[in-house]
Amino acid sequence: MKNVFLLIVLFWSSFIIGQNTIVTPPEKVRFTFEKEYPNKTAVWSLKYVGDDDDEIRYEAKFNADKNTKALAVYDNLGVLKAYEQQIPLSKLPVKAQSYLKKNYPAKAIKEIAVVVDDKSKTTYEVGVEKDSKFYDVVFDKNGGFDVSIQKD
Repeated sequence: MKNVFLLIVLFWSSFIIGQNTIVTPPEKVRFTFEKEYPNKTAVWSLKYVGDDDDEIRYEAKFNADKNTKALAVYDNLGVLKAYEQQIPLSKLPVKAQSYLKKNYPAKAIKEIAVVVDDKSKTTYEVGVEKDSKFYDVVFDKNGGFDVSIQKD
């Protein structure tokens, strides 16, 4: 019985340790990031996307400036797939601000970002917390509530 317990503990601890690995993106990805965002230091993570989780995305989290966080997402060839940057509520389109004020209390809004994808499509993502659950409320470039958006 002790051996079974020990085996379970070892298995579980190796699983936990494996979650904190450092991601080093391919040279093409790092080169593109350094070219687009010189003098920026990124914390890299790996994400699987696609219908069967068969595509890899490398996410670079970094500070765009002193008070603004940003995220650049690349495929394994170094092609920028999306760029996301924090913005204040006042930078949201007026239509989106009105929707949020009508449907969510101010304290429910946790984060706001503008997102530009690889096709130059601009959307706004607002992270809100409601009933102890976190949601992304997505608006189109004009501030219209966009229910057709699917995230990778």
